[in-house]
Amino acid sequence: MVEAATPSSSQAEVVLIGCGCPLRGMGWYHAVQMLGGECPSAKLCHIVEPWFLGAGASGPGGPEFAEFQAKTTEEHGVQYHKSLSDVPPKPSSSTKRLALISGRTVDNPRLLSEAISAGCSVVYLEKPGAPTVEQLREMKLEASDANVQICMGYNKNVCKYVRKAREFAAQTPGSHVTFVSNNTYEPTAESLGECFERNAEGMLKNMAIHELALLASFYDVTVDNIASVVVDKEFSSCQTLKGPSGKEWTDFDKVKFTIKTKTGKEVSVQADRCGGDTSYAMVSDEDGKELFRHSMPDEEDRANVAVLEAKYPGAMPYFFSQDPDYVTVKERVAKLCATGEEAKDIATIDIAIAALSVAEYLTPLMKEELA
Repeated sequence: MVEAATPSSSQAEVVLIGCGCPLRGMGWYHAVQMLGGECPSAKLCHIVEPWFLGAGASGPGGPEFAEFQAKTTEEHGVQYHKSLSDVPPKPSSSTKRLALISGRTVDNPRLLSEAISAGCSVVYLEKPGAPTVEQLREMKLEASDANVQICMGYNKNVCKYVRKAREFAAQTPGSHVTFVSNNTYEPTAESLGECFERNAEGMLKNMAIHELALLASFYDVTVDNIASVVVDKEFSSCQTLKGPSGKEWTDFDKVKFTIKTKTGKEVSVQADRCGGDTSYAMVSDEDGKELFRHSMPDEEDRANVAVLEAKYPGAMPYFFSQDPDYVTVKERVAKLCATGEEAKDIATIDIAIAALSVAEYLTPLMKEELA
């Protein structure tokens, strides 16, 4: 067995909180990317997994997790813990410790506090960061008081298709950008009802929150800066459907809207739960004629997806299409932690607050428009 994993002087010591089940958990995919050396500034040293090291050990996914634990301990020296309080102190005062929190959103406020207590100087939070804007604001204050930086896993901020559309639009006066997010649910009451129940926070706080983060990051969209919202009623649809529990849920199955800001920017978002497996950004002229489109995945991405499907058969398909972006975000955050270098285009907690605030503002407004 190799010695316990320790970072070099140019690496962050990573504590991954919430690994989940191999092939299914986002935390697991973060782990295999770091263990595969894809993020050179990140050294995965500790994994905190309360469920599979506790009550879930003998349930579904338990044996697969135990196998992954044994392999990564043996080959990489990763240490496993049931809670953050069990993680040993940093090996030296110069060690830069990064917490990558990939658990349930509802647990994030508590896990942030524990990560600060465990000596982490940077915290990577998966979207949307917390269930409510108020909690995000409290977390921002707590981190600021402890001189801890929070970075958000809004990976579309660094996506190739977003970057290429923004670059084209910047060179094209009078152009308009539309960000399109699609998913692959069946357009049936049963499929959408299950989706509505599982993602009970609602479409704008879940599926479309990445697009709202783009709007906050690159188009100055905040609740206070919104001049107008125009909902495309022909495209958009809001339904009330029964989930598997028998309880009814009201949510959007598809939406399209355009926001104009008080500072003169204009941008559109389209999200469709049954729209397919391709998301894209489109640039149109003043008359709405399409001038440019870049999709995810593109041909280069598809080639990478084929390689990853063979490497990790049965894993969640969305891991593969977004694989390069997960690497980019982790590497930039790890480099920030290890060296202090600015994490370019990575969403901050202020962006998370703006995006979630806009989601809370738009949801009732749009439901009323579509009633």
